Amino acid sequence: MKRFFCILCIIAAVLMIAFSAAAFHYSTILPIWLCTALSIVYPLLLAAAFLQKRQTVRRGASAVLLLGFWGWYLTDPPRNDRDWSGEYSLPADAVLEDHIAHIRHIRNFAWHTESTFTPAWYDADYDVDALSGVDLITSYWAGESIAHVFLSFAFNTGQHLAISIETRRQKRFPYSAIAGFFHHYELFYVTADERDLIGVRTDFRKERVYLYHLDLSPATEKRLFLSYLAEIHSLTRTPQWYNTLTDNCTTGILTRAQAQWRYRLDWRVLLSGYTASLAYDMDFLDRHYDFPTLKRMSRIHRPEGAVPDAGYSQEIRKGLPDE
Repeated sequence: MKRFFCILCIIAAVLMIAFSAAAFHYSTILPIWLCTALSIVYPLLLAAAFLQKRQTVRRGASAVLLLGFWGWYLTDPPRNDRDWSGEYSLPADAVLEDHIAHIRHIRNFAWHTESTFTPAWYDADYDVDALSGVDLITSYWAGESIAHVFLSFAFNTGQHLAISIETRRQKRFPYSAIAGFFHHYELFYVTADERDLIGVRTDFRKERVYLYHLDLSPATEKRLFLSYLAEIHSLTRTPQWYNTLTDNCTTGILTRAQAQWRYRLDWRVLLSGYTASLAYDMDFLDRHYDFPTLKRMSRIHRPEGAVPDAGYSQEIRKGLPDE
C-alpha cells in the first residue's frame, strides 16, 4: 500500500506540474513574456519542491507554491473588456417583457470567404408564445468525432434565431483546442441570423452540416428558449470562463435543457460529433428512422456557388425530415 501511495503521489505531482505549466502558458496575463516566464519557472520550482529530501522543507515549499497557484487560478476573473476578435466583439443582450423577448445585437455578418466578413448586427423582438420548434445543428470540419453543436429556434412568424455557445477569443490569440481547458477564453453565446451562423459553415467553410428537428413539447421548447435568454443576459453582466471539458457547446445545451446527469456524463458530450446520436437515444429526434438513415437524410446540401440570401432558412430545410 505504501508503494502504491507513492506511485499515486508521483502521478499527481507530474500532473500538477504539467497543469500549472499549461495554465500559465495559456493564461491572459500581460505582458506575454511574463506568461512564458511563469510557465517555465513555476513548474521548475514546484518540481524542485517535490524533490526535496527533507520532509519539512518538501511539505512547506510545496504548500506555499500550491496555495499560491490555486489562489491565483481560482480567483483569476473572466472579463468583458478585452480586445476581442471581430466575431465576438459585440455580445447580444436579451430582455423579456411579458411574452416578448427583446434581443439586441443579433449578429448578421455578410461573409465573403471563410474568414472575412462585413460585420452587421440588428435588433428584433420575438414572441415567446409563437415559438414553433427547435432545431439541433451539428457541423463537422474533420472526421466524425468532433463537431460544433448549436440550436436554432423557429417561430410561426417565420423568424429563426440561431444561438451557438462558443469561445470568446481575443485578437491576440489564435484558436487552440487545448487552450480551452484553461482560463484562456471567456464563454460567449453567439446569437445570430441563420444566414450568418449556419451559412458561413455550409456555403463558405464547406463543412458537413446536419439539421435535426428536435421532438420537444411546447412547454420544454419555451423553457429552453427562456433559459438561453437568461444566460445571454447574465453574461453581459457576469462573464464566465469557457472550458472545453465542463462548459462547452454541448454541455451548455444540456445544462440549459436541464438534462439528467446520466446524459451530461455520457462520453458523447465530449466527443461532440456524436451529440445527435445522444439526442436520438434521449428520444428527442424522429424515431421513424434508424439513426444512420436519419443522419443521412438530415444533411444540408447546397448548390455549388450558393450564398445565403433572404430565403436561406427555408432553402436549407427543403427535403429534411419533419419539413
